[in-house]
Amino acid sequence: MVDNGVVAVLSDAQVDAGLAGLTDWSRAGDAIETTYELASFPDAVAFVTRVAFLAEAANHHPDLDIRWRRVRVVLSTHDEGGITDKDLALAEAIEALGAR
Repeated sequence: MVDNGVVAVLSDAQVDAGLAGLTDWSRAGDAIETTYELASFPDAVAFVTRVAFLAEAANHHPDLDIRWRRVRVVLSTHDEGGITDKDLALAEAIEALGAR
């Protein structure tokens, strides 16, 4: 991050290094994404609620798609036009929820 508060888009090597520490996350263009499969639909909705609280606290909001027991999470820093440290940090926080 630079001093003026602008979040810098990460290089390909930085994104790859960040993804190496995450389980089942991959790059999809200017975003990173993963899909979680939960035990039931209510578990999937509860997981999305936990993600929503993390996202709100970080002021960084993922795209979330619920399909029965599956939740797809997509992160990108749209204001900056790519993947930033904010995306990797939120992905790490989501992983810490232990939904896998």
